Parts: sequence; structure tokens; C-alpha cells
Amino acid sequence: MDPDYLPYHPNPQRPTFKVPAGAVDAHCHVFGPADHFPYAAERKYTPCDAPKEKLFELRDFLGFERNVIVQASCHGQNNDALLDALHHSNNMARGVAIVSPDISDQELGEMDKAGVRAVRFNFVKRLVDATPKEVFLGIAHRIAKLGWHIVVYFEAPDLEELIPFLKQLPTTIVVDHMGRPDISKGVDDESFRLFTSFLSANPNIWTKVSCPERLTIKGPNYDDVVPFAKTLVEQFPDRVLWGTDWPHPNMKSHVPNEGVLVDVIPRIAETVELQHKLLVANPIRLYWP
Repeated sequence: MDPDYLPYHPNPQRPTFKVPAGAVDAHCHVFGPADHFPYAAERKYTPCDAPKEKLFELRDFLGFERNVIVQASCHGQNNDALLDALHHSNNMARGVAIVSPDISDQELGEMDKAGVRAVRFNFVKRLVDATPKEVFLGIAHRIAKLGWHIVVYFEAPDLEELIPFLKQLPTTIVVDHMGRPDISKGVDDESFRLFTSFLSANPNIWTKVSCPERLTIKGPNYDDVVPFAKTLVEQFPDRVLWGTDWPHPNMKSHVPNEGVLVDVIPRIAETVELQHKLLVANPIRLYWP
């Protein structure tokens, strides 16, 4: 573990908000354990181990029934830890993988059987080295044949440059963490308007209204992030997902309390109908069709 790495919360509080039956934590990770699933040599950070047993324990504690486990950059293109978690999930987890362009059709088929339903393209420059867009397009056309979708991770200043590429992708696209808007500029800033306009114009684009802990500039009540997520939930109720982002890799400001994160949900999805779409209907439609 890196010396400045913040491990996940050792004793999260039980949330006040009771999630609806069938709720899905649609963005979380498993890391290691490193002695079984080593971290990638090219990684930009070394996390603490966060194995599947801890993830499933947290899922049950918070009241969720299912997980969508996303491959993180510290494991690179080796998805063994992810696949192991899926195999031990009793069909209650799905996966988002990171794959090499030379992956075989047989390997993709095995991933599909295990429960992988998407690949992730990471454009956050501090986390990964740049990959040519042609490589991503080649992968996209291959996984489209399996009915998978694409998860993209980028930061708000990079959206305008990425739009032409994103429009070429032949699948549903899920944007991680609201495209990481600059919270200090408010929901009326032109960069966030560009993001909402992009979703409005492209019905195949979804987004995760997750990670207020990464975006906030005011602290762990996340009041400044709520208007952004609430706007997206209300404008695009059938194309939003939510997740804990456990175990919160690379956090620098504070260690998030997952109970507090869950209690943000009724502030961004204020009605029972919106909560059900966000936590149950939308992720089930996308990952358990």
C-alpha cells in the first residue's frame, strides 16, 4: 500500500435510508488480496487489499442485494480478481472489465459466462497511460457482438474533445461519476450544461450519479454535490445508476463513510419512483436483462 493511501472505513454507520428491495450497488471494486491477485506492474497507485468477502459483507450491511464490480486501473488488464468475485457471487454480481485489444474470443466468452457485461475505457490521465482511440474502437465493436456496453471514465475538461469519439461507439455508454464536474462552478456552469446537453442529444448515454466524496469541495455532508446528481436523476430518470465506489481508491481528502453515502440517495432521488429506478430498475435492465 502506498504510504499516503487511505484505507476504506473500518466501521461504517448503518444508513438511515432503507434502500428498496433488489437494490444494486452499481459501482464498486475488489482489490487483491495481492498474494493471490497481484497488482499490475504499470499501476499508478498501490491500494490496500479489499477482497470480495469484505465487499459482500458491506453489501449486506447496507441493505443492497447485488453488486456491479468494476475493474480498476491498479489491476490493469488482468481481471482475475474480478472474475473470482463474480464466480463466488451466486449470480448476484456483474462485472465491468478492462481488456487488451488482443484478447481472444474464447476469453471474452468465458468472461460473459462469468457475468461480465461491459468494458471500461479510462481517460483520466493521472491514472492511466494514453491509449489510441482506434484501439478502443476495435474493442468496442468486438464486445458489442456480446451485447455488452462501455463504461467511460473522464474528467469534465476532457468531454468536449471526447464527444466525437464517444459518438462512434456502437453500444450503450455509461459515464462514471457524472463526468467528474467541477463542483465549485455550480450546476449552471457551461461545462455541466455541455454534459447534460450531451445526454439529452444521445439516448444511449447513461451516467452514474456517484462519488460525491471525490467531487465535493465542502466536506462529508456533500451538500455541494447534491444539486448536480439531483439534476441528472430528474432529467434522465431511466439512465442513471448509483454506487458506493467502495473501497474508494485514491481518496486524498477523507475516508468516506458508506452509511453517509447511502443517506445521500433520498436527497438526489426524492421520490420512491425515482429511487426505484436509480437503484433497482435501471441497473437490473442493464446488467440482468
